[in-house]
Amino acid sequence: MEETVDRPHRKDETGMKREALTKIVKDKDKEEKKKPGLKPPENKPGFRINIWYFLGFFLLVSMVNAFFGERPQTIEFSEFKNKIVSGEIKQVELSDTYYTGFTTEVPDAIAKQGTRQDPVGNANVYRTIPVQDSGFIPLLDSKGVKYYTRPVSVGEMFGKVFLTWILPFGLLIALWWFMSSRMRGGAGGVMSFGKNKAQLVSEGDTGIKFSDVAGADEAKEELVEVVDFLKNSSRYDAIGGKVPKGVLLVGPPGTGKTMLAKAVAGEAGTPFFKMSGADFVELFVGVGAARVRDLFKEARKNAPCIIFIDELDAIGKSRGPSITGNDEREQTLNQLLVEMDGFDSKGGVIILAATNRPEILDPALLRPGRFDRQVLVDRPDLDGRKAILEIHSRNVQVDSSVDFSKVAAATVGFSGADLANLVNEAAILAVRRERKTVIQEDFTEAIEKLVAGLEKKSRVINKKEKEIVAYHETGHALVAAFTEGADPVQKISIVPRGMAALGYTMQLPSEDRFLITEDELLGRVDVLLGGRAAEQIVFGKISNGASNDLSRATDTVRKMITEYGMSEKFKNVYLGSNQSSYLGGMQTSERKEYSEKTQLYIDEQIAATINDRYEKVLRLLREKNDYLQLVAKKLLEVEVLDGEQFQALLDDSTKAA
Repeated sequence: MEETVDRPHRKDETGMKREALTKIVKDKDKEEKKKPGLKPPENKPGFRINIWYFLGFFLLVSMVNAFFGERPQTIEFSEFKNKIVSGEIKQVELSDTYYTGFTTEVPDAIAKQGTRQDPVGNANVYRTIPVQDSGFIPLLDSKGVKYYTRPVSVGEMFGKVFLTWILPFGLLIALWWFMSSRMRGGAGGVMSFGKNKAQLVSEGDTGIKFSDVAGADEAKEELVEVVDFLKNSSRYDAIGGKVPKGVLLVGPPGTGKTMLAKAVAGEAGTPFFKMSGADFVELFVGVGAARVRDLFKEARKNAPCIIFIDELDAIGKSRGPSITGNDEREQTLNQLLVEMDGFDSKGGVIILAATNRPEILDPALLRPGRFDRQVLVDRPDLDGRKAILEIHSRNVQVDSSVDFSKVAAATVGFSGADLANLVNEAAILAVRRERKTVIQEDFTEAIEKLVAGLEKKSRVINKKEKEIVAYHETGHALVAAFTEGADPVQKISIVPRGMAALGYTMQLPSEDRFLITEDELLGRVDVLLGGRAAEQIVFGKISNGASNDLSRATDTVRKMITEYGMSEKFKNVYLGSNQSSYLGGMQTSERKEYSEKTQLYIDEQIAATINDRYEKVLRLLREKNDYLQLVAKKLLEVEVLDGEQFQALLDDSTKAA
């Protein structure tokens, strides 16, 4: 519920700062047409004169001249010597690069000044590449050939010095400058590891409002105060109240924690820094702490704003004894604790975080003053599932005959992500069948696909196995139909689905249940044992098809004895192990808190209970053998029976009797 308050004509400092930031972000959006979720690019400097440009140009010219410049024609050194011996060459010019022979002589004064200009390619001029020959000079003396050394020009001298000294050292300096710039934090540089990788989403660019989030009404109510603080912070300052510094969203995967955080930013109209907990962790020690510092520094500059850290457990695990002396993850957590503790509650910066493993977080992270408030985002109830289905069906052509109440009732335990996937699967099935709208049948089949697995039409089973599967599934269905408090049968199928299921019996609760009595738990065990009991009654032997049923039945009975206190000897006593699990998920550690003698009693009690319930199911199915034969034969004929068809068979058989 929004509350209207009178605003003073003079804006407070926070409001002025917020409007200024709004104007800057919107102007940049128009000018640069940047995409939502990207940080505005920094202003790039214009072209500037730099010595590196001249060095690069000179290097390029030198390389072009070296590789593509005009090269004089030369002859073999042996031929050059033969021309000296024959007397054809009268004068020789010596240099480090070439020996040049002339058939005509010039005065010594002109030769020593290096002013002789004989065109390259002249028939009276011969050139050769020098070769280390100790007898060459004596040969010239013996033949009376004059020789001299031409003075090196300034250009030639500079070129030699450049290629020998300047170019190698220039390349080394350029390489050093490039590496140092990378180390100083250039794009992708080593020191840029310390920069945070958060995505800055401008106000209003999240595209999500509270109206787009359903099935989490209680969580939304908790977050309304966060939005109200960012919009009307002066109200809290006036009364002396402080908004929570941090809000931790806790819930199973797919329940909409990230979407709720985006909705808060969208409703508040403030910048939104989004970052994953894994983004803080790098190979180098100290990088995570540096990123935390940089993230909070940027957030304070853009206040009021929201920082959202997804998967907080990646950096927030509880600290404990470490074998190594320096733990990067622990340093990152310590820096996060320091930054959150140094938050000014009047600064307009609020941190949101999400996790599905709250039990492994460090206690210092959850204390008041850091994450003051924990908001549970659980799986939606019946009304929540219906609302979520309606939201995700906005852009889907759904037939008017579709009843979302029935779909919601058939999806107990589904998260928001599961329901979004359900709507998409139903739409895909409608397209596959060349329909223009999604009908109720598409939703029903999509539920079966998600719950039981993909239908294996190509898996062919022989007639005998098919008969065993039919009686097995009929046994489950009959026990469910004649057991008080059992969930009603929705569908029976002997069409293979999933990895190994040759058939299945689908039961759907008529309403959401949070408490289950002892009789109802035993009833579930009976239904699980019904398949094997039917096999024994009809065929006189059992198969391995009940392995999953036995596993679930045994697990249920074990929990009744160890966790629910439903045993004769240890009534009202908890015998569970000391274990950690998250939100009903898998267990990460286990340590038994009872003796081996007690464990022996538990094993014996489980076996006795399973045996007693199995005998009860055998008696029930023998009494209902007519129903067993009728339903199984019908199932072999049509392969699939829905709940109404199954109940009709039972009613007709009862009337006939």
